[in-house]
Amino acid sequence: MKKVLETSEIVSQLAQMLIPAVSLKNCPIATSLGVLGKKWTILIIRDISMRKIQRFSELLRSINGLTPRILSMRLKELEKEGFIKRTEEKRSPKLVRWDLTEKGIDAIPILMQFVAFGSKWYAERVFEDQMPRSLKEVYPKWEQEIVQK
Repeated sequence: MKKVLETSEIVSQLAQMLIPAVSLKNCPIATSLGVLGKKWTILIIRDISMRKIQRFSELLRSINGLTPRILSMRLKELEKEGFIKRTEEKRSPKLVRWDLTEKGIDAIPILMQFVAFGSKWYAERVFEDQMPRSLKEVYPKWEQEIVQK
């Protein structure tokens, strides 16, 4: 018969598993959140990657409450940090598109973990029927192995 673990036992086991095997100069979570944790950033990456929204005006329309000034700042930060690249098409009027880089693609599994968490714990806000779902139920074709190395 399978033993049911108490929450305190699970936390204790996790604490043992989450001890780094190498010395850390800085916390990788805090370092990643330095860029990805800024307001609107994850939603911009979501729209470029999952919704195929690539133009400034389209991004602005797709994210309620996002201002042109903040969008411009976030796009510049994401480009500087190597998550996205700017592509200009030489035509009149000038057409600018934003695409994910390899680093940006590596952020997609993070977004998918947000989907999994929100689908399980915030189902009443996420789904019309308010029923929790697994990631596989929401995105049945998602295969993390394709994106991860």
